[in-house]
Formats: sequence, structure tokens, C-alpha cells
Amino acid sequence: MAAMKLILTQDVSGLGAPGDIVEVAPGYGRNYLVPQGLAILATRGAEKQIATIRRAREVREVRDLGQANEIKAQLSGLKVRLPARSGEGGRLFGSITSTDVVEAVNKAGGPKLDRRLITLAAPIKALGNHTVKVKVHPEVEATLTLEVVAAK
Repeated sequence: MAAMKLILTQDVSGLGAPGDIVEVAPGYGRNYLVPQGLAILATRGAEKQIATIRRAREVREVRDLGQANEIKAQLSGLKVRLPARSGEGGRLFGSITSTDVVEAVNKAGGPKLDRRLITLAAPIKALGNHTVKVKVHPEVEATLTLEVVAAK
């Protein structure tokens, strides 16, 4: 089978950024990337769209670098407490997900985040302080201290 040429319209980890032309397996492109709206077929007409996608990305990234540093500063000074149900010895029922972290940051008055930006080194399954990394921008990574407390 020949590879399928696509133009990415969104960030796809391990593959590329918006505006990149990539060659992928036909099934991956046809069954996942195109239906999810992550890519479009690379045709002559679509190549004109690449220029607008790339221009928009460059404008967004320039603005985001300054914005990313502001968000990093906001996150570093933020105390985030997350109540969770726990059993004996401080073990949680289930685990804390990136979505839970986003909600806790919003409740603490922090910036709006996308759950896909949050990296948990290991699943959070116990009470206490945990370090969470937030990839605000390709060049800026913020560290957030999350205090998981027992829910009353």
C-alpha cells in the first residue's frame, strides 16, 4: 500500500504541527486523522490552505510565547487544592486525572487550561502534594504543585 499524503490542520503528537504535510498509512489517515478533523487530503487546492494555516500558526505562536510566560507565572504562584475521596492510609478511590487537575486550577482562580497540556508523571493515587507539569507552549513548561486532600 502506498502512503497517504495529508496536511495537518491541528497538532498531532508524534506526527507534526498544523500546516505540515505528512505521509501516513492509508488506514490511519482515512479512519482517524481525516474523520477527527486533524488533517485534510493534500491536493493542489489544499496547498494554498497550508500558507494560511502556517501564517495563522506563526501569529498565534508569537503571541503565545509572551502569553505562555504569563500563564507560567500565574501557575507557579497558585495554590491548588483538590479534595478527593480516600480510604485508609491516604489511598484514593480511583485516581486523579488531567481533567480533575484542570477543574481544580479553574476553581483556584487559575488560567483556563486544556487537559491535553497537562502531563502527570505517574497516576495520582494518594493524598499529599504532587508535582504536575503543564506544557503551556512548545518552549514553555510550567510546574504546578497540587495538594490532594481528603474530601469531607
